[in-house]
Amino acid sequence: MLFLGSYEYAMDARGRVPVPPRFREELMHGVILTQGNPDRCVRAYPAGSFEEQATVYMNQPITTKTGRLMRRGFFAGAYAAEVDRQGRLLVPPVLRRWANLEGQVSVVGAAESIEIWNATRFSEVLAEEEAEFKRTLDAE
Repeated sequence: MLFLGSYEYAMDARGRVPVPPRFREELMHGVILTQGNPDRCVRAYPAGSFEEQATVYMNQPITTKTGRLMRRGFFAGAYAAEVDRQGRLLVPPVLRRWANLEGQVSVVGAAESIEIWNATRFSEVLAEEEAEFKRTLDAE
């Protein structure tokens, strides 16, 4: 499944974020939440997609500095999660702090994953990236 669209929600005081109804079934078999490096967002992967993405970070042998750096950078900031009966994801406090998530959040489809952003920051990033996106399209 490709995750598409952008949705605005309120994160509750306990750090729960509603999941768009179209995304829920795909996430019912497990979700892995990660830091959205290099962006300051939380990235949510269905369990199967996470394993595919993980292979990218395990490409270099662990015996190399690059291999260890990639593994630590990706896996140390990853947490298993579940969609609850009300269709919400509980974002761990460490990830909420890292992405500055509170109050209004943007839940954004990003093809094989979902990004959860501070809504204000997401609007700023979109504005900053708009010209670069258009240049990229023109370069093709």
